[in-house]
Amino acid sequence: MGILYVVATPIGNLEDASLRALRILGEVSLVAAEDTRTAGVFLRHHGLRPRLISYTDHNKDERTPRILQHLDESDAALVTDAGTPAISDPGVELVAAARDAGHQVVAVPGPSALIAALSVAGLRCQDFRFVGFLPRANGELRRLLTDASMRSETLVAFEAPSRLHKSLAAIREAMPRRRLAVCRELTKLHEETFLGTAAEAIAHFDKPRGEIVLVIDGGEVEAPAGDPAEADEELAEMKRLGLSRAQSQPLMLRRFGIGRRRFYEMWIATS
Repeated sequence: MGILYVVATPIGNLEDASLRALRILGEVSLVAAEDTRTAGVFLRHHGLRPRLISYTDHNKDERTPRILQHLDESDAALVTDAGTPAISDPGVELVAAARDAGHQVVAVPGPSALIAALSVAGLRCQDFRFVGFLPRANGELRRLLTDASMRSETLVAFEAPSRLHKSLAAIREAMPRRRLAVCRELTKLHEETFLGTAAEAIAHFDKPRGEIVLVIDGGEVEAPAGDPAEADEELAEMKRLGLSRAQSQPLMLRRFGIGRRRFYEMWIATS
């Protein structure tokens, strides 16, 4: 049975390909690519001409059986438009199907926009949360950012240049003091990494272009507006209305940014 190789390819600079990746792509008889044109440019640049087949969200149901049939006889490789496959792209379905069919799946690691952005942002990345592309719906975006403002881990997301200002405005509202990095066109000719607050980023980027990765510092949890006396009064009102401790805690977290330990102390003090 054939092996499915999951091969990371450059996110911009065509020289960012490992020797192993080039060897594998030169040996396999089929390469499934999210974008055959982009993959073709990369492969021809390195003198490689394997058979290419597209694998996208639109054709994955039809292409998966064909690729599995090929794997019964020979090896194949999976590449994405840029970077590491199966992260925020349709390749994950092929990987799962190949494993279910009993094929060996082998990672050929390399470039990743996510890891590249974290490495140059200069922000803490001991623990981080990757959310793919930021939500398009305003309500969903606000909920995600409000939740992120109450967490300590770094948040990493992809964003389109046409939506950057809108997303930065939402970040400014939810986390006005939080530092972030806007990493644009990583490894390409016009690569840029801007570090500052969301408000500063809005002022900096007039008409942004290219692919963007946002890295938002976890930092300290930012409590929404409100003073301790107001928080005490609101908790007392929750108790008067009959809310339990389990019901009150998430409300106080959302309203005042009060963590579990501090909430417990307040709950006891107002009993």
